[in-house]
Amino acid sequence: MEICTDTFSTFFMRGKETAEIWKVQQDCTLMELLQCKAAGASKSRIKEWLSQGRIYVSGKKVTDPRVPLQTGMEVRLTKADPNPASDCAIPILYEDEQLLLINKPHGLLTNSPNPQEMTAQRLLNEYLEKHRQRCHAHTIHRLDRETSGLLLFAKDKKIALMFEDHWKERVYDRRYVAVIHGTLPQAEGEISSWLKENRQFVSYSTPYDNGGKFALTRYRLIQAGPHFSLVELRLETGRKNQIRVHLQDLGAPVAGDPKYGDGSNPIGRLCLHAYRLYFFHPLTGKALHFETAIPAPFYETLKM
Repeated sequence: MEICTDTFSTFFMRGKETAEIWKVQQDCTLMELLQCKAAGASKSRIKEWLSQGRIYVSGKKVTDPRVPLQTGMEVRLTKADPNPASDCAIPILYEDEQLLLINKPHGLLTNSPNPQEMTAQRLLNEYLEKHRQRCHAHTIHRLDRETSGLLLFAKDKKIALMFEDHWKERVYDRRYVAVIHGTLPQAEGEISSWLKENRQFVSYSTPYDNGGKFALTRYRLIQAGPHFSLVELRLETGRKNQIRVHLQDLGAPVAGDPKYGDGSNPIGRLCLHAYRLYFFHPLTGKALHFETAIPAPFYETLKM
């Protein structure tokens, strides 16, 4: 159907609201549009959204899936709580039949081979079991324990492998913000090197091929303070500890980094946050855009 061809799809977070908005491209019913647009959601899931009052047509709340839509109308799916699973211990920012997106707090592991270890994956599995969803959370990518921010999981191993096998094609914009000690050599630029771990599991960087993996990071200064600066980092490759090592190479290590830092720890945590994740849905191919707010304490360091 023609209603499936447009790509106008926007997720935004404003206070405690997350929403997705579509422009109607061809006359159809509400159910027809949602089945095409809502990331592979089942009819039962769509009816649940309607009963919860989460669907708006041209600003008016609707509960009937048979509502006729006309070209140019705007349909909005809202999730009034950024954690729709209020009984989940971590904020779930987005959920559909295949994916779970969370805002991971710092101090929490992504996953662990130890089943007794408290991890984001374990908390999500507990949530899925509690809600009788016959699936498990599978890691798509990872964040260090002390790094906060956007972290994506799949509800099916095959979906996770779709990302793993075609990461560069599916994830096209992944950015972090960091507080660094000092400032950057220039306001905007890039750094590339080869990264390899030594026997102590510490990554080291060389400008030549050391047998490790090539890494490329683009950086941009957001704001500078007397002793610390806020910077944006865009990953062109996804190597272990890439940002932390590259900022160390630039002489501007991440504040609060016990491994690659210089001892500065202004707010008692690693000042690194994954704030943007843009990717194509593995089944629908739809472009999904997610961003979170920069942690407020990061701005406080600029006054120190």
